[in-house]
Amino acid sequence: MGCCISQLAAKFAFFPPSPATYQVKKHENGKLIAISTTSSLPLPYSDDGSLDVLLLDTKKGNKIVAFYLRNPYARLTVLYSHGNAADLGQLYDLFVQLKANLGVNLIGYDYSGYGASSGKPSEHNTYADIEAVYECLETQYGVSQEDIILYGQSVGSGPTLHLAARLPRLRGVVLHSAILSGLRVLCHVKFTLCFDIYRNINKIRKVKSPVLVIHGTEDDVVSWLHGDGLWKMARDPYEPLWIKGGGHCNLELYPDYIRHLCKFVQDMENMTTEIHLKKIRQTLRLPEGSHAVTAKSTIKCCCGIKLWWPKCLQCSTLVAASNVSLDLNQKAEDVNHGVQVV
Repeated sequence: MGCCISQLAAKFAFFPPSPATYQVKKHENGKLIAISTTSSLPLPYSDDGSLDVLLLDTKKGNKIVAFYLRNPYARLTVLYSHGNAADLGQLYDLFVQLKANLGVNLIGYDYSGYGASSGKPSEHNTYADIEAVYECLETQYGVSQEDIILYGQSVGSGPTLHLAARLPRLRGVVLHSAILSGLRVLCHVKFTLCFDIYRNINKIRKVKSPVLVIHGTEDDVVSWLHGDGLWKMARDPYEPLWIKGGGHCNLELYPDYIRHLCKFVQDMENMTTEIHLKKIRQTLRLPEGSHAVTAKSTIKCCCGIKLWWPKCLQCSTLVAASNVSLDLNQKAEDVNHGVQVV
């Protein structure tokens, strides 16, 4: 009974555009390209190296399409999970804008049964889909979880929190018009039922990274109370953005949207820098604080030359050698000028 109700709930959750707004074809150079079904032309930038069109295998046996937009100056990568009624062809222009305005690499994907992806859409298929995309980032692009921000819009908050709960060192999470759970969108329930889908209300507590919640106050599809509830339950909540008058599908049109998102990404980049510095200190066995690099020890040899070196043994050989040379040169100058060296 529960399985049947869950399948019924899934029918209300997924509305892939039909027909799809793009097709994937192989270019004469062997690379995959995306062709718009409305203009029969390749998507912009698909042939200049900044867009990779990918076909990924999932553990459920489906092949899903992903777009990887490369930013040569980026430090972080956004993994974007879209809503329930769009595909990559419709989102491509938004991806280009986010890549440029946020200064990030961005990878978006179509769920099984969406766009040119095979299979049928379901809750568990979307989980397998996002896992395949994350594995691609790791293996094909060498991106670690510390440099990834997961972004989930509406139903996309489901796979986003599924993955975020499993990655303790993730850089950050953005929940855009997110849901507490599938059934809670349809009716008010106080308890999580066994046949509910996308039980984000249970997973948000497992996310260890900073969580930014963005929601419109006039959202008539998913009440802003869903976003408010997720933000209050987050272990590391970031300053939320409640867009006054915003609906479910138009938040990107408000200036505060990109402004607040840029601030979040900048803060996450600063955290990444601190993490890398901490790793360097641990590798060199340096104490915390900037004084670590100037700490030194000194000895005086029989000829009166002082030698000094950092306390870090891994650096001492190079620094000591360079300072022997400097001190010997100084000693020679002193002798030439008639200065007595003691």
